[in-house]
Amino acid sequence: MALTVALLTFLAAVIVLGAIWLLVGKEKSHEVLRQRMDAVRKAERRGEVSLDLKLIRDELYSSVPLFNRLLMRLSWSGKLQDYILQAGMNTRPAKIILWSGVLGAAAYILFAHFFYHYALVGIAVGILAAMAPIAFVMFKRRLRLRQFEERFPETLDLLGRAVRAGHAFTTGLEMVSKESPEPVAGEFRKTFEEQNFGLPLRDALINMTERVPLVDVRFFVTALMVQKETGGNLAEILDELARVIRDRFRIYREVKIKTAQGRLTAMILVCLPLAMMLILEVLNPGYMSVLFKDPLGPTILGVAAAAQVLGSLILWKIVNIEV
Repeated sequence: MALTVALLTFLAAVIVLGAIWLLVGKEKSHEVLRQRMDAVRKAERRGEVSLDLKLIRDELYSSVPLFNRLLMRLSWSGKLQDYILQAGMNTRPAKIILWSGVLGAAAYILFAHFFYHYALVGIAVGILAAMAPIAFVMFKRRLRLRQFEERFPETLDLLGRAVRAGHAFTTGLEMVSKESPEPVAGEFRKTFEEQNFGLPLRDALINMTERVPLVDVRFFVTALMVQKETGGNLAEILDELARVIRDRFRIYREVKIKTAQGRLTAMILVCLPLAMMLILEVLNPGYMSVLFKDPLGPTILGVAAAAQVLGSLILWKIVNIEV
């Protein structure tokens, strides 16, 4: 009976989530306008554009007014919004938070049904499940930024050829937005549209550094600003920057090859305890049950899990070398 109640509660939560998703999910028609207004707001916050921003609606974190006002008071809502945009996802922070709440509650209910004696462990499981949507956003963001970084040198080559052929720099931005693959094309398209709709080119480029927080993009924008003030051969600057980025990727791949053994060792050490638990349970069923039935069992498992996470972080820090 209790299992049935738990499953019905989970299904009801999923239905409510789907209904709310349908109610607040029809936002794509306003997404382009919202991004353009956000570009103007960013420039204004830096004190570089003088506009009457009372005519511009504040950026919405949710289509539900009460929830939107609540999120606007929280400092981390803006950071989450930036991460969602950098991940290339057409959603709002409210949806991510809603997913986190539903998954966390569902995981806690299911765990509490099967292991009702371990309330603290159930809370930990619920917290981990609630972090899953945010972790997904972080994963998408990291993957998209990596793709942008790998395709950025070819974009600089294309932009350099356009400038060398006699085109204006803004025309080169338009060519990149049409001929480059995603996500490079999308970011340059936003930059071109921002300056095409009246935002100064300098502000549009700085907005791109905020949307794509990569060192290479900051170097690119800084080089353009310096060249605009002091002069010089822009095509040669772009070619040299593309060469530097390619050299850095070459060194990064060499480092990755030389640390392959260490990363494999770290992976084995991280997976070994869980693998041994599964093997022992298969070879001798009931052998591991003492960890769940004895009063000290959950404490021992919690300490082991904490040590495992700490060791994994240390190993990751050792083998992850920034170039």
